[in-house]
Amino acid sequence: SLSFSSARHPHHTLSTMKLSLFAAALSLVASASAEVYFKEQFNDDGWTDRWTVASDWKSKSELGEWEHTAGDWHGGADDKGIKTSQDARFYGLSAPLSKAFNSSEKKDLVIQYSVKHEQKLDCGGAYIKLLPGGDKFEATKFGGDSPYGVMFGPDICGSSNKRTHVILHSDKKDDNLLIKKNVGCEDNQLSHLYTLVLRPDNTFEVFVDNKSVRAGKLEDEFDFLAEKEIKDPDQSKPEDWVDEKEIVDPEDKKPEGYDDQPMELPDPDAAKPDDWDDEDDGEWEPPMVDNPDFQGPWSPKMIPNPEYKGSWVHPMIANPEYEYDENMYNVCKDGCSHVGFELWQGKSGSIFYDIIIT
Repeated sequence: SLSFSSARHPHHTLSTMKLSLFAAALSLVASASAEVYFKEQFNDDGWTDRWTVASDWKSKSELGEWEHTAGDWHGGADDKGIKTSQDARFYGLSAPLSKAFNSSEKKDLVIQYSVKHEQKLDCGGAYIKLLPGGDKFEATKFGGDSPYGVMFGPDICGSSNKRTHVILHSDKKDDNLLIKKNVGCEDNQLSHLYTLVLRPDNTFEVFVDNKSVRAGKLEDEFDFLAEKEIKDPDQSKPEDWVDEKEIVDPEDKKPEGYDDQPMELPDPDAAKPDDWDDEDDGEWEPPMVDNPDFQGPWSPKMIPNPEYKGSWVHPMIANPEYEYDENMYNVCKDGCSHVGFELWQGKSGSIFYDIIIT
């Protein structure tokens, strides 16, 4: 099959949800004959032979241990994943694809996996990366600075920073491009299935639990291309352009005696206390109160400016640098050969499982 069931929820509806997710996920792939480049369910102890820890990326004290477990709640004790097990640690892990995926072959790319934050993740990543390198890929050195074709999946830190990363490599720009508009993610303690589909017609789609949450054209959602229009460099706002909406009323004059009113006045209702002794207490002065006739600093009235022309808008022209790129989808131009996790988590406990790349 081309997809795994992924709803490992702690509810009695587990098996029903797994079947529905499985059926829905199949529709994301073109056909049953689609080529599978990578499949990992983590249901056997041999997973450690297939995956390599990035032991040279960080010091041993900085790297967290991966635990092979089904978690605190599951559909079966043998239905396992790999879990981040130590707080405030980096986690680096990678595995080779069964065959390199080459975008130049103009095939749909589907990246799908499940993750469950049993710890209710407070701050940390849970994304996956599709990596180039081939025979030159150094698994033990894989880390945050390693090149990648795709970075996809949830990243959470606090209540305001919750997103599903969709970052694609641009060969033309030699840069990794973030999706412009935030894609939300789930932050509860249940299992969730994340799917990215990237198509050779330069479109993409993101699914969470097989529900489409973002779809569109690469040129609209990422900065693959230069702007179609730019400000005309030969145009500038005319020196006599009037963009002040209002002007001072030339007929308005400050009233005579306006500034003669003090801000405060002696309280007319105050009286010198009977026991006040001028020799001992000094000369008595009445307390001050706000002057009801004081109006503050005077300012002239404003009237509509008869010369007002509105806000000046810079004329736009076609950008001579703009050129459509047919190969925006080509994130793995020379082939992506590995898949990996390169994470930091404050509170550990995220479980990853059921990865498929097709």
